[in-house]
Amino acid sequence: MPELPEVQALAEFLDARTTGRRVVAADVAAIAALKTFDPPVTALVGREVHGVTRHGKWLDVRLSGAGDHGDGSGEDADLHLLFHLSRGGWVRWSDQAPTTPVRPRMGGSSRGAALALRVRLDDGAGFDLTEAGTRKRLAVHVVRDPQEVEQVATLGVDPLSDDFTTEALAALMREKNQQVKGLLRDQRAIAGIGNAYSDEILHVARVSPFKLTRSFSPDEVAALHDAVVTTLRDAVAASSGKPAKELKDAKRAGMRVHGRTGEACPVCGDVVREVSFADRSLQYCATCQTGGQVLADRRMSRLLK
Repeated sequence: MPELPEVQALAEFLDARTTGRRVVAADVAAIAALKTFDPPVTALVGREVHGVTRHGKWLDVRLSGAGDHGDGSGEDADLHLLFHLSRGGWVRWSDQAPTTPVRPRMGGSSRGAALALRVRLDDGAGFDLTEAGTRKRLAVHVVRDPQEVEQVATLGVDPLSDDFTTEALAALMREKNQQVKGLLRDQRAIAGIGNAYSDEILHVARVSPFKLTRSFSPDEVAALHDAVVTTLRDAVAASSGKPAKELKDAKRAGMRVHGRTGEACPVCGDVVREVSFADRSLQYCATCQTGGQVLADRRMSRLLK
């Protein structure tokens, strides 16, 4: 699943290539991916892209109306093409987008990357939203205001914003005594961090993923805050400027522990270990993060005694 660094890179990539271009076609291939009906997707046609931004893991393509007076009202007000790539979604850019008709489909269980939405621009270029796997979770919204989408309206603090201070993190950690990995992945608390980068952050902070948030000392909170910011900033810098098709490989190459079960920890040389759950897994280094103790590999994992 793309997380904040990759989504930021995708936003920059699309912004540089679409801003100032006019949409000439917007065709839905996967009906289930479209979560809104008013305005319709066809309302994007004829509008000019005014920029692409990010809200947590959501991408936001802002498009003007042909007669927009800038007052935010009426049929010619800006529209937003909002989409969340979820686990199997991706953006595929084409300098020459296909012009063949897109046939809508109601469902499907294909494991390969299937087309969900195609947007074509007035210079012939465009992008596809695709989704791989059998569990289709790609979400596409066409709205007048991003805040109309509940998952966007309820996002927590952006960890790369000025609002994400050590004090702000400490307040979040005091709200509920929970496992720290769960807090980092909670989009209503901190927007943009998922399974992969939470593993990376906790490894940098030298913290167990199951350490309870209210057990952190002020120094440990400060260290975790620094790990969040530096890990994400480094990942954004590594992703910036890369073509969309290279971002997945760049993400995997930059991981220290996530997805590296059985390999050597780059810090201490101990083996990277894994805890598996029903639909995901986490990776950690026992030497760096748990004082050498191995976490039990079961859903309600606790330190082995």
